Amino acid sequence: MTVPEYVAGHDLLAGKVVAVTAGAGAGIGASVVRRALEEGARAVVFSDTHERRLAEAEATLAEEFGADRVRQLVCDVTDDAQVAAFLDAADDFGGVDVMINNAGLGGTASILEMTDDQWSTVLDITLTGTFRCIRAAGQRMVAAGRRGVIVNNASVIGWRAQEGQAHYAAAKAGVMALTRCAAMDLAPHGIRVNAVSPSLAMHPFLAKVTSDELLDELTSREAFKRAAEPWEVANVMVFLASDYSSYLTGEVVSVSSQHA
Repeated sequence: MTVPEYVAGHDLLAGKVVAVTAGAGAGIGASVVRRALEEGARAVVFSDTHERRLAEAEATLAEEFGADRVRQLVCDVTDDAQVAAFLDAADDFGGVDVMINNAGLGGTASILEMTDDQWSTVLDITLTGTFRCIRAAGQRMVAAGRRGVIVNNASVIGWRAQEGQAHYAAAKAGVMALTRCAAMDLAPHGIRVNAVSPSLAMHPFLAKVTSDELLDELTSREAFKRAAEPWEVANVMVFLASDYSSYLTGEVVSVSSQHA
């Protein structure tokens, strides 16, 4: 089935300061950075661990949307000091209104051969990294009296079993539970916390680390018989970040056409 036409922006994030982790490259993070700018965000601060990709992304976006609306910063979400520095950059624009937690790490290993290091690395980046960013952004929003929004990136694999994915599935299921509990902690402050749960979003990095056979199998499970475009996932993240979802908190929205 063919991909639908790209949807134009409608100023859903007009005037907002948006922070996005793992926002360089060509995946969901990069798409949500662009989408936030198209939706009128006053500024988007985005991070990654890859300096060259960050600089290239900033240059491209600055030329298209204006240098005063974009800022990039290297940030490893396993490091509290780097997370704090990342949000300091958002403070330069008046403080974070929307925090998009997109950083995560996958991998494939049977539970029989998986090492402690493989397990811990995936959990530290994907789950604990999300926790660190929620905590840091939440503290700043509360201190500023800001009714902010936090959107996390989970995965359908947090619900559905897949061979060789015990660490990643556990981490993403943890992100879902973390989303629900963080939403309750932050609700008294008017801060909303939700997550998206994509199934298969195609981008060059995924194609590079996944076999054609597995991609064909995963695609065959989709009702539309195609992977999502990263911008289709970003659209849902932007909706959750916008005032159109003002009564949603603690929700995990499946961005998937997989059969139940």
